[in-house]
Amino acid sequence: MQILYSKNPYVRYIRRKPLSVIAPISVLLVLYFFFFSSSSSSSSSSSGSKYNYSKKSRGWFAKNRDSVVLKNLPKNHISHYDLNILSTSSDALAKKEEILILTPMSKFLPQYWENLSKLTYDHSLISLGFIVPRNEDGDIALKNLEAAVKKTQSLDNKSKFKKVTILRQDSSSLDSQLEKDRHALKVQKERRSMMALARNSLVFTTISPTTSWVLWLDADIIETPATLLQDLTLHNKPVLSCNVYQRYVDESSGSNSIRPYDFNNWVESEEGLKIAAGLQEDEIIVEGYAEMATYRPLMAHFYDANGDKNTEMALDGVGGGSVLVKADVHRDGAMFPSFPFYHLIETEGFAKMAKRLGYEVFGLPNYLVYHYNE
Repeated sequence: MQILYSKNPYVRYIRRKPLSVIAPISVLLVLYFFFFSSSSSSSSSSSGSKYNYSKKSRGWFAKNRDSVVLKNLPKNHISHYDLNILSTSSDALAKKEEILILTPMSKFLPQYWENLSKLTYDHSLISLGFIVPRNEDGDIALKNLEAAVKKTQSLDNKSKFKKVTILRQDSSSLDSQLEKDRHALKVQKERRSMMALARNSLVFTTISPTTSWVLWLDADIIETPATLLQDLTLHNKPVLSCNVYQRYVDESSGSNSIRPYDFNNWVESEEGLKIAAGLQEDEIIVEGYAEMATYRPLMAHFYDANGDKNTEMALDGVGGGSVLVKADVHRDGAMFPSFPFYHLIETEGFAKMAKRLGYEVFGLPNYLVYHYNE
């Protein structure tokens, strides 16, 4: 028998010491499966189905990494909402439509909170949202608000609200919140621009997929009917404003009386359009000041003490005292412009934006809510 020997030194080396070659190859194969099996299995499974929440990892290291992430997630960590079936109807309470009440708050009035707590709409369907300025007045308001919230939310289920969110305002605000200072004509553009930023932060932070309605309620509104939410949703309008009045003592007669307070609920006039046409691009019209007479019909002057409280009035501008808005109006992009929008700003600019989006705006001249009298 003749034995043939290869003259190639590498072949002769492998024949004498086969483990020196097999061992490193085996190590490389093991490392490959450890590090690359996870990614390959992931890509193959994703091509088979659109969503797959099973663990993709097969390698030792990748498996441990997935386990750390997945074990800290809630059991049902993905929620599904169909906003197409979210209803806004004239029978909101019966259909359990959720309402978000939003209030920019620079000072806390106990009467405001007492009135809010007396609303007869199911409190489990009401969420509250507040935004408080970062100044001394805001610090005091925040302390009192937190105390009121803690007290109410510790009561029985009938009294407590579904959710309460309190934000601190990142944008600036006026130093003085006295009525004579904040309503001076010279500060209106600056003040209302600040207010618009605060309102936008508040609504877009707090609105949820289950919100059907948004009620804007100023912190100075201290008296409304207890059925406020049922009364307003009954009209089933995209934007609906109450008529804001104020109680006071008539000095001439010494008797209690009422007077109009909010003049931002109005119908456009020819004079208003003429004024707007002559303004610079960055100038605004501010309603309710003698220095800028627009002669717009103001809803405040249409109040009829003997009239039907459900009488509706088409509007072009609204104030922020007590305004009910369908949540979809905000979802569709209607916000509070902090810049001149058709020479309007904040709430009046919001009404204009809502109308540009195709929504109707209404007011209730005979439905009164009352502003605090400083």
